[in-house]
Amino acid sequence: MTMTGTVQFAPSHAASVAIDGAVAFTQPPQAPFRPYDPQYDPLHAPDPGAGRAYAPTWWVASAGEPPEDDGPLVHDIDVDVAIIGSGATGMSTALYLAQEHGIRATVLEANQAAWGCSSRSGGQGQNASGRLKRSQWIQRWGMDTARRLDTEIRSGFENFRELTRQIDCDAFDGGHLYLAHRPEKLPVLAAEAQLMREKFGYATRMMSAEEVHENYCDERETVGAMFEAEGIGIHPLKFTFGLMQRARALGVTVHTSSPVQGWHTIDGVHHLQTPAGVVRARRVAVCTGGYTGQALSPLLKNRIMPILSNSVVTRPLTDAELQATNFKSQTFLTDTRTLRFYYRLLKGNRLQIGSRSAVSGADAEDPVHLKLLTDAIARKFPPLAGIRIDYSWWGWVDMSHDMMPRITQPEADKKVWYAVGYGGNGVSFSTWAGKRLAERVAGKDTGKDVFELPIYQSPLPFPNVLGLVESRAFAPFRRMGQRMLYKWYWLRDEK
Repeated sequence: MTMTGTVQFAPSHAASVAIDGAVAFTQPPQAPFRPYDPQYDPLHAPDPGAGRAYAPTWWVASAGEPPEDDGPLVHDIDVDVAIIGSGATGMSTALYLAQEHGIRATVLEANQAAWGCSSRSGGQGQNASGRLKRSQWIQRWGMDTARRLDTEIRSGFENFRELTRQIDCDAFDGGHLYLAHRPEKLPVLAAEAQLMREKFGYATRMMSAEEVHENYCDERETVGAMFEAEGIGIHPLKFTFGLMQRARALGVTVHTSSPVQGWHTIDGVHHLQTPAGVVRARRVAVCTGGYTGQALSPLLKNRIMPILSNSVVTRPLTDAELQATNFKSQTFLTDTRTLRFYYRLLKGNRLQIGSRSAVSGADAEDPVHLKLLTDAIARKFPPLAGIRIDYSWWGWVDMSHDMMPRITQPEADKKVWYAVGYGGNGVSFSTWAGKRLAERVAGKDTGKDVFELPIYQSPLPFPNVLGLVESRAFAPFRRMGQRMLYKWYWLRDEK
């Protein structure tokens, strides 16, 4: 099938196999499950479904068979700790609860293991958490808090690095290139690089466009770049499957096809209603990311803004195409657009690229969002213009209204905790968030200074206007504002 007259696009609801030079598609391994819903929208649907197939991602096609799980819940059970969500945050929380605190949690997953962000993300593990840069930390909280927060985030990154060495997840520890797409972005990057060196002790440095072209790839838009040594690209689904295998080996149970469709509390015990049974839990940890539905819990309603992100993966590049684009590294790249593009060469020489997408789930299938990415490929790598797209998907990113995550107990009298709000920077930090969340659930967070940091000591905020007035009353108007901002960002980035 041909899109926009030039881009060859192969349907990606299953893995592709070459037959006589053409591309045929096998039946997806998820065939027994309910169909994938491409229009799912967490602001409107009561839950993500029950037992739905994975999104048609490259990660799903190349991860192999999922680890064994415990199947759908079929009767009422009593547990000490229930974890909602089986992505990297949920599985690392379960792993650390068992490994460090001797608590065997029960994980509830609406669909398949790691069905949400962990099977759809870009797999870019940065030394970050939310959307704010270190210079913005200083502006918001001052240098002392910024330095303490940096120590915490850096510890999380090093923990992630060690996990990628232990889990087979196609990890490439090659740093991160932040590419300036216009000349006026270079001073901004240079200032951030200087701050990273002088205030936080990193070896961050600037590169010329020629250095990028010679040593990494011939990306035609860049006019220079900031290089951070702290960056690891991974296969996010293999990584989360690895966490899950470790957790289950320690006695963790994982019930798939078991969405929480009702939640009420009786005498301090949480009753979580699934399609075929109730989980009675003394403590609950919510790790649902961008798939957090409005009906899940009043503690989270209107506190997460789900944002769609699109991603595509091409067919493997030929030797001639690799030479023409001068790809010499799998180091991942992002550009300086507000609605940034993120991209890299994957193992097997496929190009992956992603960016922001539709505003609502109902609009997610509009071909214009695919065209945004294929046009970007043509601009950034002209020899690849019109290359066949083998996999195309989208997924929800959990944006907090102040651009920083929370790993917290929002109300002291309720034994409920959550770790959400990474804003697209959860690939590395989610595992550290799981470790800290496990400490909190286990009651090991008292008297530790680290839990006085902003990401630990307050709940997620409600929507705000210009950062001045916060109120849940603004929630119904968020997408209206999002559409306006997207137009403004495009004008600012492209004009």
